[in-house]
Amino acid sequence: MPEYMPEAKQEPDQARNEAERERHIRLLRRCVELARMARAAGNTPFGSLLADADGNILLERGNVEITDSNCTGHAETTLMAAASKQFTKAQLWTYTLYTSTEPCAMCAGSIYWGNVGRVVYGMSEKKLAELTGNAEQNPTLDLPCREVFARGSKPVVVLGPFPEVEDEAVGAHEGYWS
Repeated sequence: MPEYMPEAKQEPDQARNEAERERHIRLLRRCVELARMARAAGNTPFGSLLADADGNILLERGNVEITDSNCTGHAETTLMAAASKQFTKAQLWTYTLYTSTEPCAMCAGSIYWGNVGRVVYGMSEKKLAELTGNAEQNPTLDLPCREVFARGSKPVVVLGPFPEVEDEAVGAHEGYWS
């Protein structure tokens, strides 16, 4: 195993205990708030944050304007670009990336190569596809982030979706894609 990756984390599909689950829900709700803020700024409604092992928020991002010359303005990708400049790979491996919606394949790649060890999301990409339909602005791939991470050489832990947050995440998208 590479030096920057401690031994594999052993965690179940859902949070180990109620306190941890409540922390996940609190941070996911902040991601939904970031998604609403991105939408209010004229961008697509997605939000993401990076937290340490104690749940302290280290960085936050909403989607930024996606144009013909910048197709990578997703919240998770821009967050990882900033995080990679600020933290070491060893630090990033101990952090958790929270996001309002399951990371797309591009974002999962940036999380993987950035070396974040755990991802927690509120709403699934499949649910997002139901909301966006064939919207040209968001050509969603039917490729869950778990499948992207499973093709790699290190075990990124994925928790989600969280039913407690899904309706709120859906709400950030209501009326946007029509």
